[in-house]
Amino acid sequence: MQGVTIVDHPLVQHKLAILRDQRTSTRTFRGLLRELGALLCYEVTRDLPLEDVDIQTPVAATRARMLAGKKLVFAPIMRAGMGLLEGMLELVPSARVAHIGLYRDPISLKAVEYYFKAPTDVAERLVIVIDPMLATGHTAVAALDRLKEHGVTQIRYACVLAAPEGVDIVRSHHPDVAIWAAAIDERLNEHSYIVPGLGDAGDRIYGTK
Repeated sequence: MQGVTIVDHPLVQHKLAILRDQRTSTRTFRGLLRELGALLCYEVTRDLPLEDVDIQTPVAATRARMLAGKKLVFAPIMRAGMGLLEGMLELVPSARVAHIGLYRDPISLKAVEYYFKAPTDVAERLVIVIDPMLATGHTAVAALDRLKEHGVTQIRYACVLAAPEGVDIVRSHHPDVAIWAAAIDERLNEHSYIVPGLGDAGDRIYGTK
């Protein structure tokens, strides 16, 4: 699908298989999601700009390459997006964090915002929106809308699983936002759950069902 990168690394696919299994415990699920956060982050940041700097090693002076520009912003969509955040921060500990609180209304399936907090200069930074599941796409679109209202122009979206319907919605509303996912599943069911999916990621992270 145009604008979508499937992260098909063997480690990602192995961990995803365990994540899908209904027998996987809350503790294991949470740990795997953190690990997948780091692995997805590695792929999403593959083309970040670098600059040459002068450093002194224990042996000699040399030129090395370091990240250029302002630090990244990770923007988890709460609550499930928090499950990916820790792994990403382990890889990029200096990143800033924006919190986007949204939930899907069970009747209308529309996204309802209850919290938003971002760095004051978020418009000057690359923002990576993170959420384990891209299902209907309504929550993702609402999060992207909110960030663009704050002037953000550089946005990427990372998830573990996506449904084709959700990808289509996001790409139609925000064609400038590239998506990274470990897999695109078959479809949504009548309850707007991804099939075969992995269930409700938030409930499985926090043991609330």
